Amino acid sequence: MAGPTGRGGSLGAALNDLLRAQVTPRHRLSSYTAKHWHAQISQLTSTQRGYQALEEAGLHVTTKTLINWLSDPEYNIRRSYRDLIHTAYENAAIAPAEPIPDQVKDGQFEISGTVRTGDDERERGTRRAAPLRIDGHRGNWDEIEELWQAGELTDTAFEDHFIDDIIVADIGEGTDGWEFPGASYSVELR
Repeated sequence: MAGPTGRGGSLGAALNDLLRAQVTPRHRLSSYTAKHWHAQISQLTSTQRGYQALEEAGLHVTTKTLINWLSDPEYNIRRSYRDLIHTAYENAAIAPAEPIPDQVKDGQFEISGTVRTGDDERERGTRRAAPLRIDGHRGNWDEIEELWQAGELTDTAFEDHFIDDIIVADIGEGTDGWEFPGASYSVELR
């Protein structure tokens, strides 16, 4: 039975496509669209998440001051307070990425596309050649997870770390390292 499959114009793009089909990446919440400081503070003070963001941004005011601000959109507040409110709002607007699940990290990856090591370059995952099979369980996912959680797991970074931390850990360095110079890849998770 076929498992989830990611596709892309590079190995990293296919890996990212596969991962994003499994878990939600770090993203901006669509409900956070307010521009004016009053609308932002109103939204922030309506949730525990918002209060936490205000505290983390360093905004410490009395309840009386907060009530004054909320009751009058024209209330004149210092620019430094507006900046802290905006910072808190931007921080609250970002939802963290879901963790990479164990079934991905422990999975078997079947890579189809052009694979090169040294002078050996071939198309994998065709009728003539099996896909490149990689055991994700043997790899070190720490760097990939760190970039994923930070929202910085680009296709290039994913490909580089997957080669260095997952492929090499499973099957070794290859003749002269691993390269994926093709223009189309699919990665199936089993």
